[in-house]
Amino acid sequence: MSELTETDGSRYGAGAPTRPAGGGARRRLPLVASLAAALFSLGGNAIALVALPIIALTQTGSPLAAGVVGVFATVPLIIGGALGGVLVDRFGYRSSSIVADLASAVTVLAIPLLHATVGLPFGAMLALVFLGGLLDPPGDTAKTSMTPDLAKLAHWPIERAAGAQAAVQRTAMMLGAGTAGALVAFLGPMPALVVDAGGFLVSALLVLCFVPRRLGAEPEGDVADAAEAPAKGGGFVEGLRFVASSPLLRAIVLLVTLTNAIDAAGMTVLKPLYATEVLGDPAQLGFMVGCFAAGALTGSVLFGAIGHRFSGRLMFAVCFLIAGTVPYVTMALGAPAPVLLPVLALSGLAAGAINPMISTAMYGLIPDGMRARVFGVTTAGVAATMPLGALLGGLAAEQAGLVPTLVVCAGLYLVLASSPLYLRAFSGLRAASATAR
Repeated sequence: MSELTETDGSRYGAGAPTRPAGGGARRRLPLVASLAAALFSLGGNAIALVALPIIALTQTGSPLAAGVVGVFATVPLIIGGALGGVLVDRFGYRSSSIVADLASAVTVLAIPLLHATVGLPFGAMLALVFLGGLLDPPGDTAKTSMTPDLAKLAHWPIERAAGAQAAVQRTAMMLGAGTAGALVAFLGPMPALVVDAGGFLVSALLVLCFVPRRLGAEPEGDVADAAEAPAKGGGFVEGLRFVASSPLLRAIVLLVTLTNAIDAAGMTVLKPLYATEVLGDPAQLGFMVGCFAAGALTGSVLFGAIGHRFSGRLMFAVCFLIAGTVPYVTMALGAPAPVLLPVLALSGLAAGAINPMISTAMYGLIPDGMRARVFGVTTAGVAATMPLGALLGGLAAEQAGLVPTLVVCAGLYLVLASSPLYLRAFSGLRAASATAR
């Protein structure tokens, strides 16, 4: 989400920089390594997404406790998103990515270690979940902000890089959730967190070994501008002003913020409860998330191949409706696993086009010198209501029951997902995507 330059999204053809000596394959390696690092770190996040609510439910038996874990997992996304972009701009993409992944590995690994040794009080788990969540946005922002520069090194169009980035995100969710489901089923949720920590370590090593130090040292723009880049943009407040000045960015952030509140309730409380109480097996949560992610991966690939030709407010709204409303209606009807899992795959197929549409528009709008801080602002913005959504989801499920809560979520999603059809700000979505090409 952002502004009006073609610098980050220019095509590579006539006038593109020539390939330096060393060969195109070698210059593609940094981008491949960055995408692989994102695969491992985001895959670890997907494992935690499955394991932590199950740990809370099995230790306390309370949906509200799972909601509280969701609060402690999502509040740091707001803080980390608000501060992360400025910190990444100051310290560089490469260094920020490495430090964030290493610190995340330590906090995640501490949970099973404490559980196996001196014990794991619920408060200690909440503190570690909070610290781990605090480190995720800077690491993710750093990897995302590297993409345009690494795409230039690889001589990739930005649409292709954004599509690959979205495909990696979906693949990580699919593989991480499936791995978590298998680990929870055979070993339990604590060993799953050990694998999670390993993913962060691999991610840090990939960036350390294969992403050029020079790129990590320059916060934005070209090499010649690297020394001046930290002074550009004016920090988080300037990024906030930039987002506020763009009607399209404001509309997207508001829509994603509100739907994320519903999804936070769904992921941290409602889907774990559904897997445990309706399907009768907590490990089914991993396969529910995995099926959604598999569909989303397919959707991302299809969007990269042909979907970008149809990107606009109608496609945006339809994808949101299928991705959000349909799964909650299906669960409210009490669908068994053989029905629910294909529905989740279908909803993932629609969801797979959403992030590439947003990312392409952002790369086309964000000017040089503000990329990381604008991504940081939007990360904080879209996470702002997630803690409240997780808490309210836990309270509603405990007081009103699972099915009424699912019905309310489906109705809210229907209203929000249709908003691009009648809000004028979304009419600029196609033009913003075209600017990035």
